[in-house]
Amino acid sequence: MKAIVNGKIILKDRIVENCALLYSNVIEGILPADQLPDGIETIDAKGGYVAPGLIDIHIHGYLGKDVCDGKEESIRTISKGLLANGVTGYLPTTMTEDMKVIRKALDVCRDLKEESKTWDGSTILGCHAEGPFISMAKKGAQDPKYILKPDAAFVKEYADIIKIITLAPEEDTEDFAAIREICRDTDVVVSMGHTSADYDTAMKGTQAGVSHATHLFNAMTPIAHRAPGCVTAALKSEASCELIADTFHVLPVFYDILWKLKERKLCIITDCLPAGGLPMGEYTLGGQKIIYRDVVCRLEDGTVAGSVLPLSKGVWNLYTNSSIPLWECVNCASLNPATTIGIEKTKGSLDIGKDADIVITDGEFKVQKTIIGGTTKFEA
Repeated sequence: MKAIVNGKIILKDRIVENCALLYSNVIEGILPADQLPDGIETIDAKGGYVAPGLIDIHIHGYLGKDVCDGKEESIRTISKGLLANGVTGYLPTTMTEDMKVIRKALDVCRDLKEESKTWDGSTILGCHAEGPFISMAKKGAQDPKYILKPDAAFVKEYADIIKIITLAPEEDTEDFAAIREICRDTDVVVSMGHTSADYDTAMKGTQAGVSHATHLFNAMTPIAHRAPGCVTAALKSEASCELIADTFHVLPVFYDILWKLKERKLCIITDCLPAGGLPMGEYTLGGQKIIYRDVVCRLEDGTVAGSVLPLSKGVWNLYTNSSIPLWECVNCASLNPATTIGIEKTKGSLDIGKDADIVITDGEFKVQKTIIGGTTKFEA
């Protein structure tokens, strides 16, 4: 057993100081710093924060590697790189590609999932399939030639690895047959995204089983006073909602509003592209050229393609641009996504008995150490 001392411990409902966090492969407890057992190994947090490991449920790539490469080497590189951002578990995310490419990417993640529990990288918790069942009008940077109608059989075939499927509910049948079948026969979370659905259709979709919204505001029908749109349906329903907290995809003025409406159903994501972790320049995504400038990636025609956001930076962006307590900002990148994909009993907070997935940061939430299952995997 080890103890982390001299840190501000971020619990799911408060921050604790002058205490030590005890852990083995699981969280063992919290003690006043002056009550530590003799001889216990200690780790000095140096006055920084001690937080639960972060969970990214929407990320396409990192360090030049794309999930859709369909290569073990790419997944290993992404997983290792994410440790520096405090990400202890994630959903490698596919996009609208040829079905052979999507299947290959999912097969690779399926093959590596068990090994990822012990390797020197972030753990594969499953996958997020963003498309190909999306709206042509709201495709964003997705390749239109690969867009298909929702197919429950495909999702069911990969239900052991897919945790979230993003689709456009209006592209399903009038009675949402595919959505209903997926929700009836699997535990896969159905998310509305890249969708042209109006408010009524989106709300009916949530009644059929849609329980999540992919990168809220982006690539969906907006809020208007006589055309409420998919955004309003996501906010009014019980759906959990993703937020790209890079201060560009959604302006910070919305952060407090979103928190007040969604609370523990708000999930920070990165939607990070392969350019993440690299210098600004030109890269590819799903075979398409993307240009990385400032905090965003675009296609050659200027279409916004995604972010290069580190998840730890997303937490700090949310905190410094809102009145949301820091522990709730951390929940948005740990407990809330864990709850969304149904793993909150073992991950997402520093509760006793949960996996010892821990991040130690400095005073501005820059990652200094990442621990998974009680084993240190990264040190700055």
